Amino acid sequence: MDDHGAIRAGEARPSVEEMEAIAKGLRRNILRMIFTAGSGHPGGSLSEIDLLTALYFGVMKTDPGNPRWEGRDRFILSKAHACPGLYAVLARKGFFPEEELLSFRQIDSRLQGHAHVMTPGVEMSSGSLGQGLSFGVGCALAARADGARRRVYVMLGDGECDEGQVWEAAMSAAHYGLDNLTAIVDRNRIQNDRFTDDVMKLEPLADKWLAFGWRVLEVDGHRMGDILSTFKQAAESQGRPSVIIASTVKGKGVSFMENNPAFHGAAPSREEYDKAMLELA
Repeated sequence: MDDHGAIRAGEARPSVEEMEAIAKGLRRNILRMIFTAGSGHPGGSLSEIDLLTALYFGVMKTDPGNPRWEGRDRFILSKAHACPGLYAVLARKGFFPEEELLSFRQIDSRLQGHAHVMTPGVEMSSGSLGQGLSFGVGCALAARADGARRRVYVMLGDGECDEGQVWEAAMSAAHYGLDNLTAIVDRNRIQNDRFTDDVMKLEPLADKWLAFGWRVLEVDGHRMGDILSTFKQAAESQGRPSVIIASTVKGKGVSFMENNPAFHGAAPSREEYDKAMLELA
């Protein structure tokens, strides 16, 4: 495959339909992890999973057998409380055994409640919101200094865009013309236990990024074909970084979790879990 292919060794990319099926299975694993642990963040993990599936199975260069391979693309989960989604993807890709997912949030587990570099495939220990884009800027600058063609992807929560450091990093990325950097805003419109508009109005969000010198792309974050096309457009950007504002549904795929702030950081009960797994069957 080309330099923006999904697998280092040239394995064929799954079809859009296959990726949609993968994402559905990953949603089930997210719920298994959080239900077993009795804690975690289902809402944002479910909203991001189509985007992560597209990245890891259709876009990024990775090598699960050698997670620190120098030629890999970098993915930073700045909204690190949504790590169940990332863990589910990494396990499915083969970075570690899928049975390890059930150790989520256990003492001495490699799968902690916020992403940590002890986990194979995780690039940054994150959790304090607002810092991931700055780290991504550093990764993109390092790639340029190395003369490498690797790309850097940073996923932000929309509520996270309240943080001033996000905009400092955005200004820096545009100043240095980091066209190897793509930010993804998971625009699910809920932060913690409220809607984003109740906390801090973000709109006009696209215009803000434009004003900071970024190329802005918008997409339905649950339409796999459109997501893949949008990542392709971002990779073709020249002279400036790109941001993808992905319109998503918090809790996507589970009827009673969708657009429900109560499931930002609450594990489902046994009854809720059984109902959710039936819906995802």
